[in-house]
Amino acid sequence: MTTSHLKAVPRSLLYVPGDRPEMLAKAPDRGADALIVDLEDAVPAAGKDRALELVGDWLDALGSTRAQAVLPGTEPGPEIWIRVNPGARGREESARLARPEVTGFCLAKCSGTKEIEAQHRLLTAAEERLRLPAHTFVLAPLLETASAVLDVHRIARAPRVRHLQLGEADLCAELGITMPDTADRDSAAAGAALVAIRTNVLLASAATGLLPPVGPVSTDFTDLDALARSTRTLRGLGYRSRACIHPNQLGTVNDVFTPTTDEVTAARALLERFEEAARDGSGVTTGPDGRMVDAAVVRAARRVLAVRR
Repeated sequence: MTTSHLKAVPRSLLYVPGDRPEMLAKAPDRGADALIVDLEDAVPAAGKDRALELVGDWLDALGSTRAQAVLPGTEPGPEIWIRVNPGARGREESARLARPEVTGFCLAKCSGTKEIEAQHRLLTAAEERLRLPAHTFVLAPLLETASAVLDVHRIARAPRVRHLQLGEADLCAELGITMPDTADRDSAAAGAALVAIRTNVLLASAATGLLPPVGPVSTDFTDLDALARSTRTLRGLGYRSRACIHPNQLGTVNDVFTPTTDEVTAARALLERFEEAARDGSGVTTGPDGRMVDAAVVRAARRVLAVRR
């Protein structure tokens, strides 16, 4: 599914356990651009049925609150994503939780396009039942195995996919790569392997017109300096968002991915000059610094303005 880069890119996505109603109640006000309500790893097997009921009740209450509180022209709150379990259980979860408050579904341990196509069919039926526009619901496959990473280009082209996300803990365990949070800071080999994998996912996303991939979580929510450094590294690789496991991480991640006022002003000025030149019949102009402004430079400026603030 091709998605415009002009759509606001959420900087931070906060995981919230689906079986913790007190956390769900507070989650929309934590400061995340998006929430990932987790029905998979965060919920024990014996509690999954109860969690599904709790999340459904929470969504109903959230929809009622938003309908009453949101004024025209104001932000409706964070995007709501549901991380569903693999296979038939995940399809049942998507079918039961598909409602207007939900942006999309994160597909845990996505094994390939067959699962995505099955989700696509049931979500199409849900949209028809709810009288919602086609492709209201989007998907975010979680690539957590070597086979999924090798199949990333086909997965990126599957229906409804808006962005990709690496599940690096499971992937590193399968590959024998030391996770960055526990690695020796001089372990260049582990870092290089992850950079290669992250870059491949980024390339697949760009080639198919998806939003940039979501960066991996850091399990250390106490060392915010380290979080800032690793998030800046992700930004340098082309990532524009990151998943978080704790509210304490949100401010740091949002700060790193938020363009400065000067960057926003410069991007707007550059686009204005380019559009003026286009109206005059020229595809190329120069910016305030005298450098040539062409379509590639314009794409970079639009990317700056696409970040949610």
